[in-house]
Amino acid sequence: MSKLIELRSIDVVPDEERHGTAFSQFTLWLGANLQITAVVTGALAVVFGGDVVWSIAGLLLGNLLGGAVMALHSAQGPKLGLPQMIQSRAQFGVRGAVVPLLLVIVMYVGFFASGSVLAGQAVGELTHTNGTTGIVVFAAVTALMAIVGYRVIHALGRVASTICALAFVYLGIRLLDRADLTALLHDAHFSPPMFLLAMSLSASWQLAFGPYVADYSRYLPRTTSTRATFWWTLSGSALGSQWSMTFGVLVAATAGAKFLDSQVGYVVALGGTGLVASVFYFVIALGKLTINVLNTYGGFMSMVTSVSGFRGQRQLSRAGRAAYIALVMVAGTAVALLGKDSFLSSFKDFLLFLLTFFTPWSAINLVDYYLISKERYDIPALSDPRGRYGAWRWDALAVYALGLLAQLPFLATGFYTGPLVDRLGGADVSWIVGLAVPALLYWLIGRRNAAYPPGNPRGKRGVVPSAQGVSAP
Repeated sequence: MSKLIELRSIDVVPDEERHGTAFSQFTLWLGANLQITAVVTGALAVVFGGDVVWSIAGLLLGNLLGGAVMALHSAQGPKLGLPQMIQSRAQFGVRGAVVPLLLVIVMYVGFFASGSVLAGQAVGELTHTNGTTGIVVFAAVTALMAIVGYRVIHALGRVASTICALAFVYLGIRLLDRADLTALLHDAHFSPPMFLLAMSLSASWQLAFGPYVADYSRYLPRTTSTRATFWWTLSGSALGSQWSMTFGVLVAATAGAKFLDSQVGYVVALGGTGLVASVFYFVIALGKLTINVLNTYGGFMSMVTSVSGFRGQRQLSRAGRAAYIALVMVAGTAVALLGKDSFLSSFKDFLLFLLTFFTPWSAINLVDYYLISKERYDIPALSDPRGRYGAWRWDALAVYALGLLAQLPFLATGFYTGPLVDRLGGADVSWIVGLAVPALLYWLIGRRNAAYPPGNPRGKRGVVPSAQGVSAP
């Protein structure tokens, strides 16, 4: 068991420890998306007023657009051999990266909690206890697998992608037997706000993977094709999420209040009763386990990255690893227990609110990596506040803040609605603004910083770090 437990955390993965192929990203992200929370996300498009046809179309477009951004982050992993968020130090500074990191940690805790609510229902049924006990048991198993680390996470993804795909095929057949599909497809009335809501729901789902997606590709050999990593990640994530969300749309359109009252219970009842029901409770728990392990592992990485920016620590003991993961588990479990009775009403706002914070980060990270730095980073400088990237990059942090502020007039959530939302018919287009504005602004300042890099004591144009420790394209 000790040999199976991962030793790496935020340090670079050496070439001799690299393994696997880009196809591993397909199975991992397919398994991570074939799960009940993605079903609920798709259902929300109908619950809040959309029809079947245009909800499915909006979800598909959002999954493709958001998935492409997410897959561009994944392609960074093999090149750098680093977790995703430590790369933010190249944009925001070694210590300045703590600003988006804190928001990322909140995201992980939130997703851990929302996943635990639904998985807890399934585990409670399997163990013949209740939802509260189910949440606690599920959280403990999640933490244990996250402690073991990278290899078990990918193994879990391979198992979940196969089992959950078979389960969703069966559930889809059962659903189509009950539904009048012809009537649902003919009741199509295009509404721009509802279409954009569906697109925003799926785009936010995909973009929320961005802050940790490279964590699961960083062990791939350095020679792994960027194109292969991109396409296998995108295809697995977009296929899995669209499959689940389309199922959710059809369930919500046909079941109505029955689904809203008990999302897990309705899906299991659709599969059958008795032993068959137990199988589907297990499938739901397995699907949620896959994604919640990713959330826990990503939260652990982000916490270590935040602390190490100030302490200079690059490696972590197994005891330290377990302690960080326990913190994520305890926080996520507490939120799950407090919010389990109002899950559906708050989940949509949670998704869209998260999108506000992560679209500017994605835009800045991708522009810097692909357009400014040309896929080359000074790896040692990512841990040195006095090095090339400095401690705080105030210009990048200002762009990030402007990206947040630019979205506010277009944001529509349950607790805040921007002044321009009504003029757009109630549509939320904040995430589009949140990608475009900071991307342009950072590109403008990034070109200047490429010429006069932070930490260059001579201030001479064109000075770059030595090849040692620099990621080669």
